[in-house]
Amino acid sequence: MNPSTAQAAVIVDELVRNGVHHVVLAPGSRNAPLAFAVHRAAQEGQLELHVRIDERSAGFLALGLAARTHRPVAVACTSGTAATNLHPAVSEAYHSGIPLVVLTADRPPELRAAGANQTIDQHRLFGTEVRFFDELAVAEQRPGQNSYWRSQVCRACAAALGRARSGPVHLNLPFREPLVPTGDDEWCEPLTGRPGGARWTEVTDYSREPSSLARARARRGMVLVGDGGIDGASAWAERYGWPVLAETGGVGLSGTTAISTGMWLLNLPEFLRAHKPEQVLCVGRPTVFRQVQRLLADPEVEVLLAHPGEDWPAPAHNVREVAESFGASPGPLDADWLTAWQHADQKASTALHAALDLERWPSGPAVARDLVDTMPEDSLLVLGSSNPTRDVALAARQRPDVVVHRNRGVAGIDGMVSTAIGAALGHGKPAYALLGDLTFLHDSNGLLIGPQEKRPDLTVVVLNDNGGGIFSLLEQGNPEYQDSFERVFGTPHDTDISKLCAAHGVQHTVVRQRSEFIRAIQWQPGLRVVEIRTDREDLRPVHDRLLAAVRAALLG
Repeated sequence: MNPSTAQAAVIVDELVRNGVHHVVLAPGSRNAPLAFAVHRAAQEGQLELHVRIDERSAGFLALGLAARTHRPVAVACTSGTAATNLHPAVSEAYHSGIPLVVLTADRPPELRAAGANQTIDQHRLFGTEVRFFDELAVAEQRPGQNSYWRSQVCRACAAALGRARSGPVHLNLPFREPLVPTGDDEWCEPLTGRPGGARWTEVTDYSREPSSLARARARRGMVLVGDGGIDGASAWAERYGWPVLAETGGVGLSGTTAISTGMWLLNLPEFLRAHKPEQVLCVGRPTVFRQVQRLLADPEVEVLLAHPGEDWPAPAHNVREVAESFGASPGPLDADWLTAWQHADQKASTALHAALDLERWPSGPAVARDLVDTMPEDSLLVLGSSNPTRDVALAARQRPDVVVHRNRGVAGIDGMVSTAIGAALGHGKPAYALLGDLTFLHDSNGLLIGPQEKRPDLTVVVLNDNGGGIFSLLEQGNPEYQDSFERVFGTPHDTDISKLCAAHGVQHTVVRQRSEFIRAIQWQPGLRVVEIRTDREDLRPVHDRLLAAVRAALLG
């Protein structure tokens, strides 16, 4: 057996022993040893193999799988720019705490010095955005290699899962030719792992118990759930009478303390002055709404944070306490405090949905509401990072049974189609994605799935306003910037999405009426795209009218 084949086989076997059940492979020449090894492991039922020709799509497919399965997923590619195309997914995984094991094949040192084809400097390619990096020595046929390879795989997988927080890791693997199996299985030492399928190195966590909050004392407090929120926030708030607001609105929240219109209420300064919390327990990382950032920066509000690990977010750099879990008991319940928020939520919700019913369909908030209302129980909803995540937070009704995934680690639109496909494959139940047209087009390669690859049961809803609608709601959309807006922010594309889907063999439907949309998104298996075409010029007026309706209901 040649050294490259032996090394790749051992690496894949040890990955399986460390709980890696999915491997995403992008084809290439230098990573041929890995390709043969994972293909054989898949044939033997040890893991599930997914093949993608685009490394960026491969990276985000792996990210979606890891996010939903909560297990490390490996993604393997060849050398050169193939490896650099994984960087966006690595960045998202690092900031979102998602366990990826990145395997980049490389040239051996003598070929790097010679300026060989497809050669770049891959040493610490992803910089500080991985939790572990190692470049394995070029494989040699001598005793001690098996234990070395297995030990380093265990180090990488342990770092990917983390003691407090998960994240991506990077193994750079220089393979020397021959890169294909040479027909014999002889090696100078046994290449077997530990008996019984055990890991080569078991990592025991000797750290103390997770820290618990000590300063949550206010009778008038609030729980604010951001991205990567820790389970248990709703139950904790139920016990202590704190309202729970989330950047996904009421989707994914349960219990009587859930405030589905929280993002509207926080955007009313008059209301907030009379209902300002003394303490805010921030769970996870808030990323979307400016009204949330303003609240957390208020010097009169003490900010507590439930967050694992040492890289905690610190809006306005004024976090008073960070703990890994809940546990502290606030003071005696203030029933009037929670009741006031619940009554405000009821009034705001009634006014919001009545105003939304008067709007001409479709609009982003209306589509988001209809989609969330229609999804079956236990569905997955993957949200694009621009308007879709805001529309769901602002307009969707409470759905505690829906699981939400958002790439909010770095909040990019990169790889969202691939992420949704990976998350759907990992979810194993009905799955939907709500994306804007630019987000969808940015990763249209995600639709490129070979005939031998497993296809997801995923309905992708694309709200197509022919450009960057999010900028209409930001400062760039103000009237004084009208001359430059359309070309450099609106960026119309005039792409026929139906033809794009047809090229990939993906079912496509255009809907023009609300009744058509409701019928189109009824659950069915398979991958399909439902497109709604709308006008960007209506975006800001719709949001203004909805806010005015909520303000009138609460403040008169």
